[in-house]
Amino acid sequence: MPVNYVRGLTATVRTRRSNTHLGIGLAFVAGATNAGGFLAVQQYTSHMTGIVSSMAEAAIGGDWFVLSTGGVALAAFLIGAATTAILVNAARQHNLSSAYALPLLLEALLLLLFGTIGARLNEMHELFVPLTVVLLCFIMGLQNAVITKISHAEIRTTHVTGLVTDIGIEVGKLLLVNRPPHAVQPPVVVDRERLLLLLLLFSGFFSGGVVGAAGFRAIGFAATVPLALVVVALALIPVIDDLRRTA
Repeated sequence: MPVNYVRGLTATVRTRRSNTHLGIGLAFVAGATNAGGFLAVQQYTSHMTGIVSSMAEAAIGGDWFVLSTGGVALAAFLIGAATTAILVNAARQHNLSSAYALPLLLEALLLLLFGTIGARLNEMHELFVPLTVVLLCFIMGLQNAVITKISHAEIRTTHVTGLVTDIGIEVGKLLLVNRPPHAVQPPVVVDRERLLLLLLLFSGFFSGGVVGAAGFRAIGFAATVPLALVVVALALIPVIDDLRRTA
């Protein structure tokens, strides 16, 4: 890829094009990580709705282990999002070009860590499952907060419920037959550009899930290493720019 194009993906000066392309790439990574994580620990780590629902059920049933582990997973996601906010805002205060790149670089390092030591930790099942859930929930919170801040909450990459809801709204607008021009209300018009963006994000997450599941089945935890390298490629150039300016 051209250097300026890659630099623009995580630059502090944003365009709709860079938001879209970064969002699709991160949706792919999230889908792959989520699918691979499920095969590793039989739990989806970007699905906070399901985790909170399981916590509520556990509270009624008195299953304190499920309740506590769900609480830890939820806290890890929240701390990941908070970490992104700290990194981005601190970088802005220092006028760094890598404000959005730093959380992604941290995500890449954590994915690389998971891919390199996951097989060893898997031998210690009682320790492996909770550590993996906490790590992946933290990563998902980190990533979702990055794209949320970048796009002003227009784009989400780690869960599909909101995407499908928004797709349904735009499809409803598309299928609606407007009343004659003399109607009191203005005609309802579908936002085709937004509908295309939503469909691309959905496709990115789904295709990432397919690749992640296939990769994990084929080579195990090492399947996260290429994902980490993709995120590094997205984030590294603004960090290098800042290091050069500092030097």
